[in-house]
Amino acid sequence: MHLPAHPASCSLARELTLDLLQSWGLAALGEAAVQLVAELTANSIMHSGCSTLRLRVTRRGGAVRIEVRDPSHALPLLIQGDPDDDHGRGMHLVDALADRWGADLLPYGKGVWCDLHIARG
Repeated sequence: MHLPAHPASCSLARELTLDLLQSWGLAALGEAAVQLVAELTANSIMHSGCSTLRLRVTRRGGAVRIEVRDPSHALPLLIQGDPDDDHGRGMHLVDALADRWGADLLPYGKGVWCDLHIARG
């Protein structure tokens, strides 16, 4: 789904992700997934300078992948910010909540993704 690079898109991305997970019977992943999609979306809006971004949520094998693509080639970093900083903790949250995460350079920009493993019963 293409979303405008606007703060309101974070809320829309959370809603869409939660609705999709519920339709797949994976509501148990909802809390972590909405946090992850919000962080990836917010990072794209804040740092890419783009007018639109692309959200992809896919289910492959035993994992759900959340990916946000934008036209910037600047890759995300785990930075050690000052405790008083208003920002700089987003990728630490992604690192803590996701089972795996990474970024891929694409011909037109990058895709930042994270995986949540589906618990097997």
